[in-house]
Amino acid sequence: MRQRIAVIGGGPAGLTFARVLHRHGQPVTVFERDPAPDARPPGGTLDLQEGLGQLALDKAGLLADFRGLSRPEGQAMRILDPDGTVLRDWRPGPDDRANPEIDRGQLRDLLLGPLDVQWGRGVTRVAPGTGGVRVHFEDGRQETFDLVIGADGAWSRTRPALSPVTPHYTGITAVETSLDDADTRHPDLARLTGDGSMAVYGVNRALVAQRNSGGHIKVYAQFRAPLDWHADLDPADADAVRASLLTLFDGWAAPVLDLLRRGTAFVHRPLHVLPVSHTWTHVPGVTLLGDAAHLMPPLGAGANLAMLEGAELAESLAAGPADPDAAVRAFEERMWARAGRWARMTTAGLERLVGPDPAEALAVFDEVQPS
Repeated sequence: MRQRIAVIGGGPAGLTFARVLHRHGQPVTVFERDPAPDARPPGGTLDLQEGLGQLALDKAGLLADFRGLSRPEGQAMRILDPDGTVLRDWRPGPDDRANPEIDRGQLRDLLLGPLDVQWGRGVTRVAPGTGGVRVHFEDGRQETFDLVIGADGAWSRTRPALSPVTPHYTGITAVETSLDDADTRHPDLARLTGDGSMAVYGVNRALVAQRNSGGHIKVYAQFRAPLDWHADLDPADADAVRASLLTLFDGWAAPVLDLLRRGTAFVHRPLHVLPVSHTWTHVPGVTLLGDAAHLMPPLGAGANLAMLEGAELAESLAAGPADPDAAVRAFEERMWARAGRWARMTTAGLERLVGPDPAEALAVFDEVQPS
């Protein structure tokens, strides 16, 4: 008899898990808190790596579709000094497909396909028991499953069933803004950003612009500050937030600061992480994927790892193991080892990218993408 499997969370991890199981003929239900796929902005762009996110899509039978949607030119990376001097300007070769970019919304729609997603089904609690795992929903209903996959992100409602650990603040905050129709309305900033990403590093702060599809550019101001640095600001007052950011980046080149001056709305995104060695005592019937298991700095690894984890766990279960719980335990051990390595790398990387010595940020780029 097939297991009753539920996925909590409709992000890259949960959808990849469900899509791979679906490919193998195994039914699975995804519960997502958002009332609809387009209920809120899907976020920026992701680079999917050959041995991680792209491998996961291959396991889901979606690699060819991904290649039709992705932007290999988005791999380009430009580094500027705060005075506007171009320090690095790397562009991919014509056949470079190591880390092509795709908008999060496009990836979500690609993964959704024929999946059974129940929208507007927020979860409050997951309770393992002898008769199965009971999922408690915000609407008061309860359902029981043989296996529950917690893929519900940084502030997971599934994680407390396995671990008391919660994310902690890194000391670094990002404030996001964006430019629409940049090639037409802001051609100078479109040229400054290039086809991919542009970053400027100063002392304990950075400004990053990242091109999305359709002429959309996301801009991230990153800086070290207390978690409540904005306590005296009204988040909805774009002029006040902009003025505060411009003060933080005072003295930087005018074209760089124009990325902030022309932003119309600002979103506060403090960076939180889980401990780099986060593990838990195995509990039958429940496990975690992605940010719910190993939230780390947003340096290109998180979504890639999450998708590969989802694909690998789904494949191991689709193979019809004699002991599905043993298969989940073995998966967790592999996930912890791999995620721990990436968490250590990204934590060290964030410290160097937004730190007291901007030369360290440039060194990180040279280590990852030699000139």
